[in-house]
Amino acid sequence: MTTVISGTSGVTFPAGGVGNPAGDVVGTSDSQTLTNKTIQGGAITRGTAVASTSGTSIDFTSLPSWVKRITVMFNGVSGNGSSHLLVQLGTGSTTYTTSGYNATTTVAAGGVTTANSTAGFIVWQNVSSFTMSGTMTLTNITGNTWLSNTTVKLSTTETAFAGGDVALGAVLTAVRITRVNGTDTFDAGSINILYEG
Repeated sequence: MTTVISGTSGVTFPAGGVGNPAGDVVGTSDSQTLTNKTIQGGAITRGTAVASTSGTSIDFTSLPSWVKRITVMFNGVSGNGSSHLLVQLGTGSTTYTTSGYNATTTVAAGGVTTANSTAGFIVWQNVSSFTMSGTMTLTNITGNTWLSNTTVKLSTTETAFAGGDVALGAVLTAVRITRVNGTDTFDAGSINILYEG
């Protein structure tokens, strides 16, 4: 794909670019063609929605190394057991971090109840008949350290909140949605992600 940049006020290109030498300025009558260049940031990319109707985990892989924020979206998601939902971050095609999380989830149901996890970002859903809809936002604060912030509406009249942090051993490349016990299966809804630089 070829992109042609032109303008009336001038655009100065930085040093080191192939095809865009330092100091080249696009002015009123000049143009510079950029071929096979990646422009990062600004745009939000949406993944492909996955039906959460079977299996013990759902993975979103091959995330670009420049990603700084990911939104995990849950639409009517349910499991077949009483194990809470768990989101784990990956640093390779098949390597997911399963320890080192400092994560908590809370629900108000005739009183405030909490659950904690060091194995992933935990989200309250302990009844198989519950469905959940809402979002989890994952934000890169510095280096390979990520924070989570979650609000989901359960199919009852309850709302669950969650948050946490984790320091990964390498750059994030994938997100896995599973269950705390690793054996309960999904049986309803769909899940997707948004990501941005």
